[in-house]
Amino acid sequence: MTTRTPRGASTQPRVALATFSVFPHGDVDDAGLPAALGGADFVVWDDPEADWDRYDLVVVRSTWDYHARRDAFLDWADRLGPRLVNPPEVLAWNTDKRYLHEVAEAGLPVVPTTLVPPGAPFAAPAGEYVVKPTVSAGSRDTARFAGGAEEQARAVALVRDIHASGRTAMVQPYVASVDTRGETALLFFDGAFSHAIHKGPLLRPGQAPTSEVFAAETIEARTASAAERDVAQRILAWVQQRFGAPPVYARIDLVQDASGAPLLLELELTEPSLFFAQCSGAVERFAGAVLRRIPER
Repeated sequence: MTTRTPRGASTQPRVALATFSVFPHGDVDDAGLPAALGGADFVVWDDPEADWDRYDLVVVRSTWDYHARRDAFLDWADRLGPRLVNPPEVLAWNTDKRYLHEVAEAGLPVVPTTLVPPGAPFAAPAGEYVVKPTVSAGSRDTARFAGGAEEQARAVALVRDIHASGRTAMVQPYVASVDTRGETALLFFDGAFSHAIHKGPLLRPGQAPTSEVFAAETIEARTASAAERDVAQRILAWVQQRFGAPPVYARIDLVQDASGAPLLLELELTEPSLFFAQCSGAVERFAGAVLRRIPER
């Protein structure tokens, strides 16, 4: 039997860190968060025994199975309402990568993205390209393709599988600079820049989509360029204007086009890895951003 504890029964704010059943104690990168937050608990987001009323704030962290049950995930988010960070309306928007079209329409630099909804024909573009679902996590159901009939057949099969799951497929040109420079991910907490990391190339030619929880990544600290900082700040300012407040956490993944200019690959506002291990003090900065959102009793 679950005992309910009124949220006002203690003067110590209670924070839950939402995770999923494969990582009931959270991802290793988040290991320092409970102490930094004064004793937070990892809680599996869809655990029927979880007593969310015990918590003043619930922070979405490693909920990395949401893509298979997005409607249930968003229903859970809505039930938590303003106690959830990031907020339910941000999660509803950000868990479908069709948001990239809205960002591009705002005049911000985005990797060109073509949507292929269920029932629509797929036409392979010229050159190398990437196919992925608009609802996904951890690079699952994502692969890189080149020209030729065999590669096109592989791409068609992946699009067919994505459609069979009821999801929309998206097609992007493969950005060649990723093979030599990788990606730059910039981390912001409560609108303030915290740190940046380098992500090595993830998708290999001819490689099937990962069957793991997430694809293995090579991560190192990186100093973001002035151009990357500028683009990331512009994107974050647009997000703040759209939703009325800065997100508690944001990860902005950038690549470089052929001229060296930054392009947005993904805007991670839901459950991103935040790479605390790559930057001293990042856990404390994140905890401060979270604790500033504790509602007054």
